[in-house]
Amino acid sequence: MTRRRFTAVTAGAVTAALAPAGALAAPAERTATQFRGMWTATVANIDWPSRPGLPADHQRDELLHLFDTAVARRLNVVILQLRPTADAFWPSRYEPWSEFLTGTQGKDPGWDPLAFAVREAHRRGLHLHGWFNPYRIANHTDLGRLVRSHPARKHRDWAVPYGGKLYYNPGLPEVRRFVQDAMLDAVFRYDLDGVHFDDYFYPYPVAGKEFDDAAAYRRYGKGFPSRAAWRRDNIDRLVRETAERIKDRKEQVKFGISPFAVWRNRTTDSRGSDTRAGVQTYDDLYADTRRWVREGWIDYIVPQVYWHIGNAAADYAVLVPWWARTVRGTGVDLYIGEALYRQGDPAQPAPWQDPAELSRHLTLCRRHPEVRGNVYFSAAQVVRDPIGAMARVVGDHYPRRARPPR
Repeated sequence: MTRRRFTAVTAGAVTAALAPAGALAAPAERTATQFRGMWTATVANIDWPSRPGLPADHQRDELLHLFDTAVARRLNVVILQLRPTADAFWPSRYEPWSEFLTGTQGKDPGWDPLAFAVREAHRRGLHLHGWFNPYRIANHTDLGRLVRSHPARKHRDWAVPYGGKLYYNPGLPEVRRFVQDAMLDAVFRYDLDGVHFDDYFYPYPVAGKEFDDAAAYRRYGKGFPSRAAWRRDNIDRLVRETAERIKDRKEQVKFGISPFAVWRNRTTDSRGSDTRAGVQTYDDLYADTRRWVREGWIDYIVPQVYWHIGNAAADYAVLVPWWARTVRGTGVDLYIGEALYRQGDPAQPAPWQDPAELSRHLTLCRRHPEVRGNVYFSAAQVVRDPIGAMARVVGDHYPRRARPPR
């Protein structure tokens, strides 16, 4: 349903396929403005680096290969995951170096990946958006496995184990301030073009488990009609405050979010989409994504419309028009998140075995002027393109390069 259910690609996938020749050669003629992005995930080494502990030169070569492939595919934005699990791909003032770089959390890799990424992306005419996960601490529940200096070990009351993972508690004001400081450290120190959150706010529900924030609710939840309303307010505050702090310091930097694509089903709320999804962001993740758009707190939204046209529970052809109506008149840009990783996967239904499925998505998007671009998950799949779906998109829809929206 979302990236959280996506199995990491095997190590070395990034280097298994070569980008088309002439990747750095940008045609002089450009089309009008259009956002053409790819997510580059570092958590669990899904896209980059292909495995932890590689020599720095090898890591740099892999990243350049991804950037060159983006150029060759006539994409113009790379959304690079910089803080996958309360750690950092830059020399952070707040959190340890990521284990996905060196294999050991807190170990200095000997170079600055973010400085390198910014320089090389811009050299190729690519925009670079920093992708941050606000609340996930670790893909396990053992605080003792974190480096001794980790903020979650210093402030154990900030951490909540849930569903086999550790999360910061969004209900604590000191946590909300800290995670903003940790993320914005990169934004204020580097020439990023955008700040990007994905679909993780409160964690996805796990059957039979309760996210233990009862003490925080007793302390801070007075005046709210329910714990759900209080939780939504916590996430609203994170989004609104992050936006304000970005604009106060770097007005030109865009702030965007890529949520799970179903805000609410129509059977739950008459304003919702005509879907029957098992997850609703408003009710299950306490993320009022529709409000963020209607209030104009964000610059762009990239709903992860990770279903095929005709899907019975969540039809691509239903969700794209719903989001187009939602952003209309708000000034918030709409880009559609595309499940490139499903193409050719034998576990997926028949539409995903057809290399033309994604191309049909973009044809449908053209009927809605509010849709200003598309983003593909993920970079390794942009490189590998096992059944030629990405090549088909490029051939059908990207005849020339385009400028990303400003």
